[in-house]
Amino acid sequence: MTTAIEQTLETYGIENWGAGYFGINRKGNLIVHPSDTDTKASADLKEIIDDLERRGISTPVLLRFPQLVTAQVRKLQRAFRAAIREFDYQGAHMCVYPMKVNQQRAVVEEYLREGTRYDFGLEAGSKAELYAAAALEQASDSLLVLNGFKDEEFIELAFVSARAGKRVVIVIEKMSELDHILGFAERFEEGHEGDLPLVGLRVKLYSKGSGRWEKSGGEAAKFGLTTTELLEVIRRLQEAGRIEMLRLLHFHIGSQLTDIKRIKNAMKEAARVYAKIYRMKIPIELLDVGGGMAVDYDGSKTAFDSSANYNAQEFANDVIYTIKQVCDDENVPHPTVIQESGRYLSAYHAILVTNVQEEIETVVEDITPIEIDADDPQVVTELGDLRQNISIKNYREYYHDALEHRDEMFTLFNLGLISLVDRAKGEVLFWDVCERADKYAQQAEYVSEEFDELRRLSRAKYLTNFSVFRSAPDHWALDQLFPIVPIHRLNKPPTAYATLCDITCDSDGVVDKFVDLHDVKQVLELHPLIAGEPYYLAFLLVGAYQEVMGNNHNLFGTPNEAHIHIDEDGYLIKKVLRGTTVGEAVASARYEPGQLHDGFRRQVRQRIKQGDLTEAEGAELVEFYESRVGAYTYLAVNGKERKK
Repeated sequence: MTTAIEQTLETYGIENWGAGYFGINRKGNLIVHPSDTDTKASADLKEIIDDLERRGISTPVLLRFPQLVTAQVRKLQRAFRAAIREFDYQGAHMCVYPMKVNQQRAVVEEYLREGTRYDFGLEAGSKAELYAAAALEQASDSLLVLNGFKDEEFIELAFVSARAGKRVVIVIEKMSELDHILGFAERFEEGHEGDLPLVGLRVKLYSKGSGRWEKSGGEAAKFGLTTTELLEVIRRLQEAGRIEMLRLLHFHIGSQLTDIKRIKNAMKEAARVYAKIYRMKIPIELLDVGGGMAVDYDGSKTAFDSSANYNAQEFANDVIYTIKQVCDDENVPHPTVIQESGRYLSAYHAILVTNVQEEIETVVEDITPIEIDADDPQVVTELGDLRQNISIKNYREYYHDALEHRDEMFTLFNLGLISLVDRAKGEVLFWDVCERADKYAQQAEYVSEEFDELRRLSRAKYLTNFSVFRSAPDHWALDQLFPIVPIHRLNKPPTAYATLCDITCDSDGVVDKFVDLHDVKQVLELHPLIAGEPYYLAFLLVGAYQEVMGNNHNLFGTPNEAHIHIDEDGYLIKKVLRGTTVGEAVASARYEPGQLHDGFRRQVRQRIKQGDLTEAEGAELVEFYESRVGAYTYLAVNGKERKK
């Protein structure tokens, strides 16, 4: 017999998208495992949130589990090691973590802590990222790959980093970068021939990726050199006597690549370009296959935008096998494969937990019992008859009649022929008919689309204490799906259907698409809210891009943050970082809190001078206003006392 917890696991698809890291304990709480193989050790998210609340750290809070970064590094390394062994590949595999995916120090340092064992390095795409990466400890043989457009200062910083001991690779994105490289090579070479950076070429492939970012590849791509430009760079390096610096070929066909066939095609084309360059007697030895390894956010294992029709081992097998096949055909050595899988490495480790503030009523509720009076307008009386007599046999017909009566009622109201009280009564009766019709429809063997639409129309709206623009911007901008699961009450079946509204004053601040194994759900199964009790939801797999892409809509800043370590004894909160305060938020928009305080005092003094406030009342207003400078920008959790 299926238990309630097993039903819940299936409802939310945890075993499909969770990669072995998430589950439900006997208490009905969502738990996190530190690896996909260690299911004995776990952390209870509800216990963590309660613990943080006792410390004065309220939701929304970003829970960071660095061990999941470590687990993903190991999983990736194991996959490529197995592929290299299976196909007798003579080259090696290395990874560079693209800092743009999540530059947070805790993430990068955890990646390096584990990745150093495998000579995994970093990728930087801006001066600021390079500035940070240059000071971080890496394995001596690991790479620091520099992508993106570069000016003279960027390239000089790359040469300085190489002189300081980093194994830097400057990937040429446009011809003008070569001039700076050649100039600095002359200047930095004297007495330090071995301290120069390596050079890479990003090639613009004909092959395209798949999914939302497929335009990143192909002939119209933003980055990359054409074949003509590629040959021109090689010629100029040879003329300058710097061809020994050219060691890497790079390509990138997009992020979140959903279809393995597209990946194979790109690998085949890039490997052929690599082999042809090598046969020109160029000392090239590294093939950077870029990023794009997808995360299966919905667990469907398909080529859908929020999924992928392959796993890490299948990806590694196809990359290694395809490159080996081409190189063997061209009779050139197998290159060291460089990979930039930032999304895959960081997505799982971060979870945003927040509370539902309350329900926003969608349909009209009966505030007082509706009774039909003799003097009610005919349209109201007929809606009352529909409510009274609807049944399993006539629900479809009565639903259609109710729609006609509602339209008639609004027409009569606009003509001034019925009162506001009549309209209110008619609205309640209409939604009562709809609710009963929907219940009958769900009992039918086939539910017609019109009742699916009715369910979407009448679904609950849960006001959720977060900003979708700050914490899940890819959902708003790209319809990216993220798993969303209550962190407690999971031993009881969810009986409510809802969408989520954030607390910004923007109609786009909603989450109304949810992961599903076979489709995209328009509603999320949740539990009814209980007065006086907080209800917490977890947004999972938000560790890639969401923090760095989040914006300051409505000046909602970064949420509170906690770093969690898991062992067999449970969890340890290793670090807590408080989120943005009101003062910090306004300062980010260049308002100086001190000047705001002065301005508020002036207004209060004017009111006192006019006799509208007493001195005591004015002082009380000023004291309260200035005390809010240190307040959290998000809402206080319902049922919780506000921290002063």
